[in-house]
Amino acid sequence: MSSYLKCLIVAASTGLSLAAVAADNSVPVSAEAAREMVAQAKKHEHAEGVPRDYERAHQLYCAAAKSGDAEGLYSLGWMYANSRGVAKDDGIAARLFKMAADKGYAHAQTVLWHMIPNANATLPACLTAQAPKVKEVEQTVAEVPETVFPKGPIYDLVAKLAPRYDVDPRLALAVISVESGFNVKAQSPKNAQGLMQLMPGTAERFRVKNTFNAEDNIKGGLAYLQWLLAFFKGNVTLVAAAYNAGEGAVENYRGVPPYRETRDYVRKITSLYKKDTHPYKESLVRASLILQRPLNASTRPK
Repeated sequence: MSSYLKCLIVAASTGLSLAAVAADNSVPVSAEAAREMVAQAKKHEHAEGVPRDYERAHQLYCAAAKSGDAEGLYSLGWMYANSRGVAKDDGIAARLFKMAADKGYAHAQTVLWHMIPNANATLPACLTAQAPKVKEVEQTVAEVPETVFPKGPIYDLVAKLAPRYDVDPRLALAVISVESGFNVKAQSPKNAQGLMQLMPGTAERFRVKNTFNAEDNIKGGLAYLQWLLAFFKGNVTLVAAAYNAGEGAVENYRGVPPYRETRDYVRKITSLYKKDTHPYKESLVRASLILQRPLNASTRPK
């Protein structure tokens, strides 16, 4: 898979998730991916078709700048020079402009005529700090009882693919078991398809070309689980509820929606996957607002 696709696999969800993936030092960022980050950042900085969000713009510019993109360096410097969502700091701005100018960026070279770069000026933390590492999943698929999840090609695929998305293989296998019973060609009356029963919108969101191809379907489902785990801060009950009813429904009810199907689904998943919480990548996406205040008692996970 190209570095561009690795960086964009979650881009359909939010621009921030693209920045978070790019910030992961284990994923090389291509020039094409960096340009996409800058384009998305500009939209958030200038409120072009989306609400103005300086924080998100800053994170995207940082991700592009960290990859060495000249325009990303210049745009990040401009935010510090003009107090756009950050404290004004001409020292940081001048150093970033100098870095962009050294890469041949014409606008930066022009701006530097009026500034004196300081090589000792502190760079933004996002350009110097190491990306946080995700805690390794302690349980491996080899430790899952064979009587719970049948071994075979699907089992082996999950064992191979799940670690790439920082998802416990047991959680993925639980979802496959409940969603499709390991039937590659499963299709629901609502048109959910394949092993992990991806709806067409979800498949498009995570770049799944063939939902009835086992590997493509599992990759899409794992990408969605990875995103949900970050969005709900590793709360397995909320992740299971959102996988069934959608994250919007969980946010609307501020907990597990009062749908019989969803509550039954959550019970089935949690009976197969016994852990209440799961490691997650904090930098992948902004956490749901419902986790910043107590859940409604009527919808609190049981």
